[in-house]
Amino acid sequence: MDPRLKAFFEPESVAVIGASRNPRKIGHIIVSQMIKAGFRGKLFPVNPKATEISGLKAYPSILDVPEEVDLAIISIPARFTVQVVEQCGKKGVKAVVVVSGGFSETGNERLERDLVREARKWGIRLMGPNCMGVYSPSSNVDMLFTPDDVLPRAPEGNVAVLSQSGSLAAGLMTMLAKQEVGVSRFISYGNAADVNEADLLEYLAQDEESKVIALYIEGLREGRRFMEVAREISTQKPVVVMKGGWGKAGMRAVKSHTGSLAGNKEVYDAALKQCGAIKVQTLEEFVDVCMCLASQPPAQGKRVGIITNGGGYGVISVDFLEDKGLEIPSLPKELEEELTKELPPFYTIGNPLDLTGSCTAEQYRVATKAMLDSDGIDCVMVIALMSAPMVNPPRLIDYLIELGRSRKKPLIVISLEATEEITKELRRLKLAGIPYYTDPARGARAIAALTRFGEVRRR
Repeated sequence: MDPRLKAFFEPESVAVIGASRNPRKIGHIIVSQMIKAGFRGKLFPVNPKATEISGLKAYPSILDVPEEVDLAIISIPARFTVQVVEQCGKKGVKAVVVVSGGFSETGNERLERDLVREARKWGIRLMGPNCMGVYSPSSNVDMLFTPDDVLPRAPEGNVAVLSQSGSLAAGLMTMLAKQEVGVSRFISYGNAADVNEADLLEYLAQDEESKVIALYIEGLREGRRFMEVAREISTQKPVVVMKGGWGKAGMRAVKSHTGSLAGNKEVYDAALKQCGAIKVQTLEEFVDVCMCLASQPPAQGKRVGIITNGGGYGVISVDFLEDKGLEIPSLPKELEEELTKELPPFYTIGNPLDLTGSCTAEQYRVATKAMLDSDGIDCVMVIALMSAPMVNPPRLIDYLIELGRSRKKPLIVISLEATEEITKELRRLKLAGIPYYTDPARGARAIAALTRFGEVRRR
């Protein structure tokens, strides 16, 4: 791992080149967000036409900053960036993030090459250009240039997210924040002219705060190296990948977006499978899978036990699970005997196990514990429709949290946010590290990801 990469995530001093007094300008927003994030290091706005920005002393150029600078964030017109990177080199800056666009994504490959050449001349690692940069909550770094009142930030957690696309990164951040999925590092790296996916994977492999690594990619700068690094990481940390630009039109869109070569779908599919990655197709699946992998143990097999109080929900759950290659086995004899003994005689004991609309929270506890303890079940899906008259939602949630703490095997909950009170109870479940989904199809995708990760680890 290149030690210079640490400057992107844990800098002790940051210069914002292109800082502005205009609150609508990107340079102003970056300074403001760093202050709001509580950045503990030293922050230096750089603007030749200002003496003070957001209460901080401003400097005409980075060469005028009187102290050392670890990281420079550059938000100026593209044509000036090479000259400014040269100044960063003379200053001894370790790393730069070039937020500015106007490079290979617009056909200006030469300017991008000149930018990279200048950075490498001085031993600087460069992220971007054409990117949003880094959000690292543990180190109070937030250089995302969309204010947090319109782009809510995800809480601190253990999911590292990488995205070539800035706008898609913003969309993912909103979804992660809404679902309360915590992130360790959130990286929008744009054109990947210097620092690319393989570099970032190598860094995150050693990053103790990151337990799950999830990427949105359009093309790869170093495909073979990326696959080699991903193969090494994927047995220890799940690597989730969403690929953009599959078709011919999509490939053209990718070229005009981040200047990347999208590549052939079949080649990517085969390569990602070989290196142990978990592929996702939609943004919803991206977030759902990350939430599950971040909180649940890998599944040791494909056998799923289903508990429900709605027969139709059980039926469609079987369909979704089987469509993902999972198994819904008959219950082992010992488990069937235990459930027959513990549950009312008019319940049909099987898989799915239908507790009917007469169920109670205590019956859910009995059934869930029995399946979690059974050697014949690898993962448990609990479908709990809280509107059943005998169910006590707070008590049921207490039981599920109690049982889920053991982390013996994955426990996934399907429920409906029927009322504000039920939604509040379900949020308790999520905060305890037990993911819930409102659609069995989403739960099936999450279980499939846990099964895939289990297979890769065993390999």
